Amino acid sequence: MALTFSSSPLSPPFLFLRPIRNHPKFSISIRCCSSSPQPMDDPQTKKRVVVCGGGVIGVCTAYFLAKKGAVVTLVEKSSVACAASGKAGGFLALDWCDGGPVESLARASFNLHRSLSEELNGPESYGYRPLTALSFTITESGSSSPSGSKSSGNSKIPSWIDGSARGPRTIGTTQTTAQVHPQLFTRTLLNTAVEKYGAEVVIGKVDQVRVEEGRVGSVVLDGGRIIESESVVLALGPWTGKFDMFASMFRVYGLKAHSIVLQPKDPAIITPHALFLSYFPQVGKAMDPEVYPRPTGEVYICGMSSEEEVPDDPEQIVGNPASIAMLKRVAKNISSHLTEGEAGVKAEQACFLPCTNDSVPIIGEVPGVKGCYVATGHSCWGILNGPATGVAVAELVVDGRATIVDLSRFSPARFVGLRKVNV
Repeated sequence: MALTFSSSPLSPPFLFLRPIRNHPKFSISIRCCSSSPQPMDDPQTKKRVVVCGGGVIGVCTAYFLAKKGAVVTLVEKSSVACAASGKAGGFLALDWCDGGPVESLARASFNLHRSLSEELNGPESYGYRPLTALSFTITESGSSSPSGSKSSGNSKIPSWIDGSARGPRTIGTTQTTAQVHPQLFTRTLLNTAVEKYGAEVVIGKVDQVRVEEGRVGSVVLDGGRIIESESVVLALGPWTGKFDMFASMFRVYGLKAHSIVLQPKDPAIITPHALFLSYFPQVGKAMDPEVYPRPTGEVYICGMSSEEEVPDDPEQIVGNPASIAMLKRVAKNISSHLTEGEAGVKAEQACFLPCTNDSVPIIGEVPGVKGCYVATGHSCWGILNGPATGVAVAELVVDGRATIVDLSRFSPARFVGLRKVNV
């Protein structure tokens, strides 16, 4: 983010925060793509907040800000949930982050997902459901398809898994693991923020965040529109690293992850089991693919990740053909029902997960810029941790402190201290 000061005898100094490259292209794709905020008793007393980014973190933040009574404008320049938030698995776990820095965030967020599902009719709106998580080993077969019978004969292995599976373990129950369809979840939440709580969605490209005397004053869009605001939340996923102000403070990079979505001929046979596999190909290293059947009848399979440069435009992201082909081989060796031909291929895709050097999300106010907040770096747990992150940022912006979780360990200020020590 380039910093350009301008001042005159007639005006206070302004600080312009600009992206050093073009932001990802946005276009909105929800039922109500733009709306004026609903009338409020005294709008002058309401906090005006601009949220930049239409992924799950930005949308959750906008939802809970609007629910708390803030006047919220979400600025997005591609379709909502067009990147990782629309191409993720949507797996939720209560306790899989226990013992690490994200434990309290994950536990709070898992419970929020349950309450949001009750509030928004999650099972019907976006495929929320508890499910069982299994782990086992698959050894790749040399034949063109699985044998059609489980080699282990273990009753823990669902009947539709007829590849060479062994060593099954239950690693999550319907009390501790669940799932959502991530794109539908994100869009449902944004629709509710617009229709019920008066949030506004603006299609546009952020050109500047204007800072006056050390405090956010407005957001300027490409084309000149100015949105007055007291606070701005930058929830741009791996594109946060495209701003040089942040690049000089911390590193956010993208981990490119591949996935395919299959449609079995007989979806009713696929049981609600999330699968975490140790997969041994005939040639090459073992892999750890994941499989998520969805209540829509689809089966989502992901894996094959690597660190790569994040393109400016999410529409430019394409999967590596070799990685996609490998995922199809995995599907075939898991189940004859997932073999191409027996199952239709609905999507071959890739996305970038936002990661940080210390593997901890960055959530909090930017040091030295009052009213400027950042929320990014959730890696593969963005869908899980979106709700609690949204509540925490909404509390921080409106109330001055977060109560749902302690945000001190996630603060961007932690990197400023490290820089001082290193210097």
